[in-house]
Amino acid sequence: MTSNHDLLARSLSSVWHPCTQMKRHETLPLVPIARGEGVWLYDADGKRYLDTVSSWWVNLFGHCNPRINAAITDQLGKLEHVMLAGFTHEPVVQLSERLRGLAPAGLGHCFYGSDGASATEIALKMSAHYWRNTGKPQKCEFLSLKNSYHGETLGALSVTDVALFRDAYGSLIKQNATVPCPDWRDAAAGEDAEAYATRCAESLEAHLRVHHESIAAFIVEPLVQGAAGMAMYHPTYLQRARELCSQYDVHLIADEIAVGMGRTGTMFACEQTSLSPNPSPACGRGVRESAGEGKRTGISPDFLLISKGITGGYLPLSIVMTTDDIYQAFYDDKTSRGFLHSHSYTGNPLACRAALATLDIFEQDGVLNTNRDKAAIFNRIATPLREHAKVKHFRNTGMIWAFEVETPHADFAQRCFSLGLKHELLLRPMGNTVYFMPPYIIDETQFHLLITRTLTIIDELI
Repeated sequence: MTSNHDLLARSLSSVWHPCTQMKRHETLPLVPIARGEGVWLYDADGKRYLDTVSSWWVNLFGHCNPRINAAITDQLGKLEHVMLAGFTHEPVVQLSERLRGLAPAGLGHCFYGSDGASATEIALKMSAHYWRNTGKPQKCEFLSLKNSYHGETLGALSVTDVALFRDAYGSLIKQNATVPCPDWRDAAAGEDAEAYATRCAESLEAHLRVHHESIAAFIVEPLVQGAAGMAMYHPTYLQRARELCSQYDVHLIADEIAVGMGRTGTMFACEQTSLSPNPSPACGRGVRESAGEGKRTGISPDFLLISKGITGGYLPLSIVMTTDDIYQAFYDDKTSRGFLHSHSYTGNPLACRAALATLDIFEQDGVLNTNRDKAAIFNRIATPLREHAKVKHFRNTGMIWAFEVETPHADFAQRCFSLGLKHELLLRPMGNTVYFMPPYIIDETQFHLLITRTLTIIDELI
């Protein structure tokens, strides 16, 4: 068996790792992973790490899940791949039909990509091309929230407002406008999350009133902005955004790449715009425990972007869901009016089977209800962390937790990551923001371990 030392040496000599300053690995070793099981990752020497971030937010039901393994193995014996241009196959048809039944009303057409950034690219192109096909070619600009993140390809970067990702490629990117994010941490003293969301929606309205004739679409991460440090906001903003986009004839793109697939407590975060009963005020400002079943009506965006958890963390896949109105704008005898986007692995059968197995687990195991119960229990377990003197803005939406740590260390994130590994935790802070997005199969014992050891790490760091 390859040792940790051998694997590290070979990786550093041949692999250029993503979002990584490779020079850091002269002093901060890579983490060599040999296998995974449930919520745990194991290195070649047998040391384990609790995957608190679902391996970049994709793993929903644990590593090496036997049901997803079985589905992929079965598909391998039937069809591994066929191009989707001019061909079709059962897994992609089944997945499209099931998603149509799960998604917000009116989203009946699925276009397939490979990852989240490509889903963003597809939606932006589709929106602008729709307006061109309908006689409004001037509507080719886009609008996003301050601190938004929608991917790192050039089109996606044009609606991403994270300086680290944008600045290096600014000369290549089309510049688009941003409007204030309703992140409740930015609210004025005495202003609650809903009031602040309403105030931010007023800024959105002011911008659309002036610029709507040139704007194709407004793209938003519903309820939680991930790369912004898990910025959470009140669902009333989504409701107003839907109303305003309809009023000013602008498409609404809901980027549910990170927050979809049950992560916020409902299958899609858009459902929570009209969800009763309301989140309990006992949770405190910014701590939103998942509500009970209640009636879900929600909003319907013009485009819904799905990726990350859709395959349970197994294979690359993304889907852009859209309406019949948008689909019909491309339905024509002329090729130039068709949607001109493709890639070789569109709708790959193996990835679609993994996605179907993931949806089976949701349905058969009652995952959404179980997650709501878990979130309530885990919030109680997390009380000592929420009450720690150096912890600020503790917050929760569904199966996402985040908080800031008051620290004098500019390199807090790197220190926290390294110390986490020593305590069997895979933590990846963003600045001084620590967050948990664990696989849904995490249990109370494992969550107790996560909280206890995180408290130890904080005390050692400050």
